[in-house]
Amino acid sequence: MLAEKFRNHEIILASKSPRRQELFKSLDVDFKVETREVPELYPESLQKQEITSYLSELKSNAFGKLENHQVLVTADTIVWQNNKALEKPLNEKEAYYMLNSLQGRTHEVITSFCIRTSSYRSTVSDITTVHFDDLTSEEMNFYIRNYQPFDKAGAYGIQEWIGFVGIKKIEGSYFNVVGLPVHKLYKELKNLKL
Repeated sequence: MLAEKFRNHEIILASKSPRRQELFKSLDVDFKVETREVPELYPESLQKQEITSYLSELKSNAFGKLENHQVLVTADTIVWQNNKALEKPLNEKEAYYMLNSLQGRTHEVITSFCIRTSSYRSTVSDITTVHFDDLTSEEMNFYIRNYQPFDKAGAYGIQEWIGFVGIKKIEGSYFNVVGLPVHKLYKELKNLKL
């Protein structure tokens, strides 16, 4: 479907995340991965999807002007709990603190993506509610030691061991929690005027 539409275009996914790359592959369209270093800083006044929208647009702007045949996709994900964003933990202590604050409670995972061409820009967000079961200190430490979740918002990956044993329910898109709401991305690409 999309491969035919974009056969004369170059789709750029600006993400180092292997999970996002894998999800993008599932759309059966050719793309290349290219990133720019962008400090992921945002105004403190921003809330929820305002943060992820701002950061995905910041990542997009880092590419400057696009050629007519290029389509750029950038994205950002946060975990939102108690009116604050949990981003990627810097070390084991931070990872444990984050997991401990999530276990036994409910939080939201928010992803925004920005699609941009030389003449068009659209930013779309998705929110999934995640219900964590109670976890013991041993379980959290086991996960941190064995899975090193330092590249993941909120210090966990739903597709890993902790997702299997610790998440009792989600409301919304599973793939959004992994890092890309593929159903919304597909719709945006399908409807994109080239």
